Amino acid sequence: MKLGINIDHIATLRNARGLNNPSILRALEVCQKSKVDTLTVHLREDRRHINDKDVSLLKKNSLIPINLEMALTDEMISIANKIKPKFICLVPEKRNELTTEGGLNLEKISQKKLNLLLSICSKHNIQLSAFINPKIKTVDLAKKLGFSTVELHTGFLDKTKINQKDVLNINKIIKYAYNLNLIVNIGHGLNFNNIKLIKNRDFVDTVHVGHFIISEAIFTSLKSTILKFKGLID
Repeated sequence: MKLGINIDHIATLRNARGLNNPSILRALEVCQKSKVDTLTVHLREDRRHINDKDVSLLKKNSLIPINLEMALTDEMISIANKIKPKFICLVPEKRNELTTEGGLNLEKISQKKLNLLLSICSKHNIQLSAFINPKIKTVDLAKKLGFSTVELHTGFLDKTKINQKDVLNINKIIKYAYNLNLIVNIGHGLNFNNIKLIKNRDFVDTVHVGHFIISEAIFTSLKSTILKFKGLID
């Protein structure tokens, strides 16, 4: 499995003071030296952490492929067309949420906007994924809508008491999606302990981790935290 690091909360810390520390470019440098496979940023409508300038700077300076998380809006489609990241992941977005609360509702997605984005992705060789809940019908719909990749929501593993049915289900859905010839990524709420519950890792392309990595780095360092996580998934 490859490792993708979300650095949104580097920007959250920076924005708490409104200055330039900690620097996202310094975070990028550490990620590159640690051989991270993908760098993820979520450009939200409210710009609560990552902003437009950050995305442009990272795209210009990064040797690591950029994964742009975004909502399916006219504004974000226009930005994606301009930035041309290597990866785009469509995520749900609510103004009052602290973090992404669940997977994208594909049944309510705008087919017109999706078709436009699919066209842009095809033209510029951008890999488009949908962040979805691990359900068979949702995976089937993602395939039908034209997604080549899905990122399965693993937030339910970030609990004090984990339901073993959820563990069995995520492993089942990983293999199911893989057998549909979808590229399978996983992400949200993953840490040193619950990543070990992913048994079907041969079918997973990339593990995306963000908040835990940044939180753990406060007590150790960003580099050592990344390297420890890489050791768990290699």
